[in-house]
Amino acid sequence: MPKQTETADQPRLPGRKAQAARNDALILDAARAVFLTDPTAPIAAVADRAGVGISALYRRYPSKEVLLRTLCHEGLRRFNAEADAALEDPDGWRGFVGFLRRVVEADVHSLTVRLAGTFTPDESIVPDVQHSAEVGDELVRRATASGRLRSGVNATDIGLILEACAAVATPDPVRTAELRQRVLALLVDGLTADGELPGPPPAAGEFAWRWEHKP
Repeated sequence: MPKQTETADQPRLPGRKAQAARNDALILDAARAVFLTDPTAPIAAVADRAGVGISALYRRYPSKEVLLRTLCHEGLRRFNAEADAALEDPDGWRGFVGFLRRVVEADVHSLTVRLAGTFTPDESIVPDVQHSAEVGDELVRRATASGRLRSGVNATDIGLILEACAAVATPDPVRTAELRQRVLALLVDGLTADGELPGPPPAAGEFAWRWEHKP
């Protein structure tokens, strides 16, 4: 998750609010590290890694469920922000490939791979889910219109490609990042190939079942 920095357009927060914002960033960074390693880890492990008191964590996130929900929602917002930025590129194919590279670098889809089904999403995420579907469809439409993207590919195919990259993991984070980009490059080449794809494309909502909480 990108760290926020102060700019001339962002007034400095007063002391307590600034500390709360720093604690929140520490907690979310720690939660990502802890729960991607072990989704069953207790919330106390997050407080320990973040270096904050458990009471400070509970004031912001009253349960593990809320913390997991926030973590995945932040990942979706990052995905949407990268997609929106890609749509600003007048070259549909270049914008599409750049989007894939940035999302893989941000490791957004590890959250889906590891955390889907570990909590119950609430209604607050629905607008961002809808926006994700809209921008994903538009990115694919523009890439297809460029003449570079093979026929029969849809936005859910792209989600599966991003999850496949997220599944690549080694003990070395730098090597993991290199291998994920390598796999993505191979898959992008496949997106430009000729020939029919086996089976029908993924249907809208076909993988939504994964987000049903399984206690």
